[in-house]
Amino acid sequence: MGIVAVGLMVAMIAFISSIVQAGREGTAASIAMQAAWTFGAATAALGILKTGIAVVLWGIVRRIWLRAESIKAALPKLMPPKADQPPLREGAIDTSYGPAEVTRTPPAPLFIHRLSFALWAPMLLMGVMGLGAGLILSFIEAGAASSQSTGTFNSLRALVPGIMFFGEALLLAGISFLLGSILGSIRQGGGEVQESVGVHVKTLKMPLTAKLFVALMMMGMMVEMAQLGLYIYAATLENAESLDVWLTWLGPLREAGLGLLLSGIVLALASIGKVLGFQFSRIQELIAVGR
Repeated sequence: MGIVAVGLMVAMIAFISSIVQAGREGTAASIAMQAAWTFGAATAALGILKTGIAVVLWGIVRRIWLRAESIKAALPKLMPPKADQPPLREGAIDTSYGPAEVTRTPPAPLFIHRLSFALWAPMLLMGVMGLGAGLILSFIEAGAASSQSTGTFNSLRALVPGIMFFGEALLLAGISFLLGSILGSIRQGGGEVQESVGVHVKTLKMPLTAKLFVALMMMGMMVEMAQLGLYIYAATLENAESLDVWLTWLGPLREAGLGLLLSGIVLALASIGKVLGFQFSRIQELIAVGR
């Protein structure tokens, strides 16, 4: 809650300051100065809110394992006495939630799950660093606008949005990897629960929504890396009119990259819902049938 409060406070400061500036006369330099630092502050506020989301997701990852241990302790008491039933046949099966697989032991984590566990923290850290650097540069940009240092101001007009939106993309990538960690924890924890009661392990195969989530995340990051490189190039342009042309289309490009990342996050949430439904149905099956 503290992180969310800080993010909202920073956003409101930028918002109120912009309203005050709009209600009074100002020179072109003062308006440019206002636009520079409020852009940095508002974008940083969004990053702070994303960091709050990441903290919540990290807590969910930890709680999944606590819930798995609780289920391991409670499930044997709920299952019926073991009867002479043939064991489940190993191999691929179809379920109401999609294709699944029956194995004797929990399957190994998928590559994307191992990657998610390893990279969510570095991505968040780099995202925070990128936003911090962009925020500082936005204040320098505001100072350049006030002192009418045209060359510095024009260069920072390009560098600040490129760096800050790349930081936003890294934060979204960190959130995406946390969602991947949640999927991996549910998969691994569900397998361990089934193994703990001495039954064959049913594991849902990677849903289509999860595959699309990975693809969209990769596409979004590639777009954001491209926009950063293009913004850096635009910062070297000496002609203000040429710079304005570049900034006109680079803005939608950076937003498109974030849109791809957010679309992937939506699909990751849909995948989590499907996997949870499968795990709940498997627990109900164990309680009802015992295998």
